[in-house]
Amino acid sequence: MNDSVIEQAFRWLNDPLNWTGRNGILERTGEHLGMSALAVLLAAAVALPVGVWLGHRRKGTGLVVVVANASRALPTFALLLIFASTAIGFGNRPTVLAVAIFAIPPILTNACAGLLDVDADVRDAARGMGMSGRRSLLLVEIPLALPLIAAGMRTAVVQVIATVTLAGLVGGGGLGPLIVTGLGTRRFGEVLAGGLLVAALCLVAEVVMAGVQRLATPAPMRSIVVRT
Repeated sequence: MNDSVIEQAFRWLNDPLNWTGRNGILERTGEHLGMSALAVLLAAAVALPVGVWLGHRRKGTGLVVVVANASRALPTFALLLIFASTAIGFGNRPTVLAVAIFAIPPILTNACAGLLDVDADVRDAARGMGMSGRRSLLLVEIPLALPLIAAGMRTAVVQVIATVTLAGLVGGGGLGPLIVTGLGTRRFGEVLAGGLLVAALCLVAEVVMAGVQRLATPAPMRSIVVRT
């Protein structure tokens, strides 16, 4: 049974008609990435300023990190259904909002941690050179915190790409409908093919974001920075 499903999946993926045209794999992949990018941007717009500000002030970070981590227990599917049942409606919008909320914790936590990890002596030296708190933040603290901030973005991007697949359950686009339609019609080869496509996107995103994280890390620190 497993072999036949695998064969069906690769046969489906090797069919050129499934790649081009309306609702083809290429179009669905572009829509999937677009929804993912929008969700990450929304999450970053909320989480990065809050995380950087709290980390710079070094006050209230413990409570915020605890709350952010606790929010990871919120089921994204439940949020998705709640949003879809409101005036937001079905489709891509509830998916983007629900997944954006899911992406906030890793971005917020890493932004706080990155600023907190900046050595106090470095901050004092910046102040000793006559820098204001804002200039110290922009020119010293944020550059040193970039590796951890980039790690949080890396985690969020991969999680979002995987989770946007839920859009298929509320009439949204992307690659999710391939899986949902395949399950509904018992074409399990198509289900497996959709899963493989999502997994491949996640792997590509992981590699790309790992490169971004490396570029954001000063050369002397690259050998000691670990993925968080």
